[in-house]
Amino acid sequence: MKNEIPDFLLSKPHLQSSVVTDGASRISFLDKGVGDLSRLIKTTYIQWETAEKNGFFQNLDARVKVLFLLLFVIIVSVKQTLLPEVIIAGFVCILAALSRLSLISFYKRVVFFGFIFGFLVALPSALNIVSHGEIVLPVIHLPQSYDFLMYHIPETIGFTRHGLEGVVMLTLRVLNSLALSVLVIYTTPFVQIIKALKSLKVPDLFLMILTLSYKYIFIFVQTVEHIHLAKKAKTIQTNAGEERNWVAGRIAYLFRKTSIRCEEVFDGMTARGFTGDVVLYAHRKMTKKDVIAGSILLVVGVGLLML
Repeated sequence: MKNEIPDFLLSKPHLQSSVVTDGASRISFLDKGVGDLSRLIKTTYIQWETAEKNGFFQNLDARVKVLFLLLFVIIVSVKQTLLPEVIIAGFVCILAALSRLSLISFYKRVVFFGFIFGFLVALPSALNIVSHGEIVLPVIHLPQSYDFLMYHIPETIGFTRHGLEGVVMLTLRVLNSLALSVLVIYTTPFVQIIKALKSLKVPDLFLMILTLSYKYIFIFVQTVEHIHLAKKAKTIQTNAGEERNWVAGRIAYLFRKTSIRCEEVFDGMTARGFTGDVVLYAHRKMTKKDVIAGSILLVVGVGLLML
């Protein structure tokens, strides 16, 4: 008896979710988006791992680290010259090295966001249209100057010395603020940060919003990943148009599902006696090492203020 096998079983399926354009295969935007979300979870787990290392900052009390962060962010904001900002950047680099953090991974994130939110945002303000002064880098030469409402557009448009100094100053402030925040976050578990904020008399409502938002991110990412894996398991091949339509149709469902999940979590908390007050276990007593390290950090901060 002749065995007849259907043609669709003999054809080789395209199991990877990819988009073919002009004979070249590339990863679909949906896979790329879910991959970025997965990297978000991986980064958070890395933060938990780095917080457990036997480094300088990991062994300090969370209250010392939160106060250090507040003090040095204020110092970064009030200093008006480049030298203190450069010294703070070097000091944070030394602390990160003593905390056994990967400096490449540490500064990769700091420099990326600092470049976007510090340098690129402030760069247009260095033009002589905004900042008056000596032009050190001409960009455009116009036939003549123009007046538009309250603005005067000169004949030569370029970057001024005063404007570039302001851009460098703002970029260093953003980089230092990000480096200080990442240093504390990478060396302190999230629960310890909440306990430290509680000991500093931060309102319970703010702590509850911060904690639930932190949990909501993970619920949201987990739901996205599960939906994508379920679709991928049922689909052999898709194109970019179908994926875009599918994503648009699932956005409202996704937010509704995650919101319902968060409400269920809150209802479970209420059923277990939660009344809105954040009650945490008492902190461990500060050791001599915490007091000495905190004093050294305080002395460095005061020295930078007086510089």
